[in-house]
Amino acid sequence: MLASGVAGIRYKVRADQAVDWSRNYIICANHTSNLDITALMKVCRSDFSFMGKEELLDNPVTGFFFRTIDIPVNRSNKISAYKAFKRAGEYLSEGKSIAIFPEGGIVDDYPPRLQTFKNGVFKLATDLKIPILPIIIEDAWKIYWDDGAEYGSKPGIVNVHVLKPIEINSPDLTAEELNDQIYKLYKLNWII
Repeated sequence: MLASGVAGIRYKVRADQAVDWSRNYIICANHTSNLDITALMKVCRSDFSFMGKEELLDNPVTGFFFRTIDIPVNRSNKISAYKAFKRAGEYLSEGKSIAIFPEGGIVDDYPPRLQTFKNGVFKLATDLKIPILPIIIEDAWKIYWDDGAEYGSKPGIVNVHVLKPIEINSPDLTAEELNDQIYKLYKLNWII
């Protein structure tokens, strides 16, 4: 977060309601910029781990965290994905929160558009009855799209909208139904 501040990047967070950080959540956010990681770190006030692409293990900085406190996943390998979601379930059962980008990564579209969500995280939520905390990172891509290589970066404000947590109350709610419900929330609140 210090590096963002030095670069003139600030984060403005607004929440639909105060978040009870004594609970754990599956934190879901859209993903258009490497700044999204810092945005979630700014928002979250409790112990949480990221679930992210296995390639982050190759980076000297992110690799350290993904080997120790975060959860790497290779989505193209079913065994790796199963192990990652099993580990995420263990973290959630211990009372920790998990942060995930349900789109599965940053896409090549510029300007970005909301991609379909992967189902794994919603299966985890319905199985364990852990609430989803939807977070919309509105404009990080305008400041630093993807990794900044193509369009560079500039100072600015990243607006972050924390929606009301979605409780998993119905025993019959399927992962697909939850995915659809959360996706519609993002579409309704999506700002480009």
